[in-house]
Amino acid sequence: MDQAAGNKAKAIPINIDGLYEKHRTVHARSVTGFFNNWRWAMVFFTQALFYGLCWIEWGGRQAVLFHIVERKFYIFGLVFWPQDVIYLAVLLVISAYALFLVTAIGGRLFCGYACPQTVYTEILMWIERKIEGERPARIKLDAQPMSMRKFRLKLIKHSLWLVVALWTGITFVGYFTPIKELLGELLSFNLGPWEAFWIFFYAAFLYLMAGFMREQVCKYMCPYARFQGVMFDPDTLIISYDPERGEPRGLRRKGATPKTEALGDCVDCSICVQVCPTGIDIRNGLQLECIACAACIDACDQVMDKVGSPRGLIRYSTENALEKHYSPREMFAHLLRFRTLLYTSILLAIILGTAWSLAHRVPLKVDVLRDRSTLSREAEDGRIENVYRLHISNTDDSPHRYLIGVSGIDGVDIVGNRSVDVPAASSTTLALSARVEPGVGRKGSNELFFEVRAEDRDEIAVREKTSFFLP
Repeated sequence: MDQAAGNKAKAIPINIDGLYEKHRTVHARSVTGFFNNWRWAMVFFTQALFYGLCWIEWGGRQAVLFHIVERKFYIFGLVFWPQDVIYLAVLLVISAYALFLVTAIGGRLFCGYACPQTVYTEILMWIERKIEGERPARIKLDAQPMSMRKFRLKLIKHSLWLVVALWTGITFVGYFTPIKELLGELLSFNLGPWEAFWIFFYAAFLYLMAGFMREQVCKYMCPYARFQGVMFDPDTLIISYDPERGEPRGLRRKGATPKTEALGDCVDCSICVQVCPTGIDIRNGLQLECIACAACIDACDQVMDKVGSPRGLIRYSTENALEKHYSPREMFAHLLRFRTLLYTSILLAIILGTAWSLAHRVPLKVDVLRDRSTLSREAEDGRIENVYRLHISNTDDSPHRYLIGVSGIDGVDIVGNRSVDVPAASSTTLALSARVEPGVGRKGSNELFFEVRAEDRDEIAVREKTSFFLP
């Protein structure tokens, strides 16, 4: 036997340091300006909508409630049942086309201004700045060994983060379990297992994603960053650095102009990098990590004001506009191109069609089930009888009395209740039978129609087809 083969194989050391980039904590610098104001306006708008909508009352109930137990979705005066799942599919299609349109026009605007990851990261970072201070103070604090001061600041920060996360989790579950009922269960320590799971899961998810992972979600987890390039074209508005104007970059002496020192307008202050929530340098061109928050634009504009150069070194622009030197009017004219017009047309058509469907939606659903255990039988009066069960759902936010009629066979008549009262957003089931004279119709299956209409509103009416069996 070969001696080498008998020796124990030696492990070959592999250096994996070059296989991945070590994570660097991003300490984003605060910034003020036009786009920052818009970003915070979107934070206030989206969170006022999210936190406040579940507290609005409508007709004695929660205005927006996706009641899983009752299998009903309440959206103000509309009540959706499982049979209305088509509207959910349409909503997803509308959301997809709206995202396509916004991306084709302005890149990742959704990411920078309305994405929940961005919104909650902004909220938690605002808390962090208030507790730990601005960027230099936070960097210094993180570099220090643990002390009572550092422990106290970190404890306050994380406690406030957890409060925001838990309240967000409670609000989220409050759209599926009535919020007042949910708070009552919380205060009485009688919370159901599923409510408890989703409150703490959602809170932990927010705490982890917005508090710790932050830019890593945008860089590594979000699929939108990966396929955004498919929806971009040379006329898409993106955050752009103008190299013709900015290069060569470098610091200038006080009072000197770029021309006297043969430098571009960029003073290489790196503030655009410091304010970036994902820690990229926009001067290296468009990168998948860029969420189009425009913090670098606000920061650069302030620097340009200080050094006496015109604003716009970093700005919203397009690839064609930079290359072909479009004027702002020419650049915005190119936004109206085939792709954006196609997305807009399709989106408007779907929205208008859905609006028309909802406006003409009959708030009444009727399901007719024929008793299949007995196809037909002879009644005591000699007529042929079939037995049915009618399931009537009132999807309106008002109670109605419904009148029941039948047609389709000469002389057909109903035996049983000819009217039924159904409360708002409720359903009821009643049994009744239909009878015909012998010899009327053909042997076997015959078409029969149950006609149900609201007594107080003739436009609320449904004609449901079933069959009547004759021996």
